[in-house]
Amino acid sequence: MPRIAGIDVPDKKKIYFALQYIHGIGAKFAGEILAEAKVNPDLRANEVDEQQLARINAIIDGGYLVEGALRRQVSQNVQRLKDIRSYRGERHRRGLPVRGQRTRSNSRTRKGRRKTVAGKKGVKG
Repeated sequence: MPRIAGIDVPDKKKIYFALQYIHGIGAKFAGEILAEAKVNPDLRANEVDEQQLARINAIIDGGYLVEGALRRQVSQNVQRLKDIRSYRGERHRRGLPVRGQRTRSNSRTRKGRRKTVAGKKGVKG
């Protein structure tokens, strides 16, 4: 398995898709990196020679935030929102959707499994 930016990428896949296994590199950045390194995106990852691999690694190290550094930056951004007690920070703290989605129905991914509240239905006043 070739190591790119300290990550083992699958060697049977095309290098264009193998690069996308690195956290922080999607389709757009994978295409840009391969174009800048002058590597054919249709090559399999195990067919890429050492010189091309070194160029890809140099480009990623030089201009892209990936893996641990990216995860750290994202968590610091969320922590900053929590610290300044912004609306978005409060939503993060409570585990609710942050980007304006409705919560009356849906949003089960953020809220977790349903918690049944006893005596809610059939209350006669």
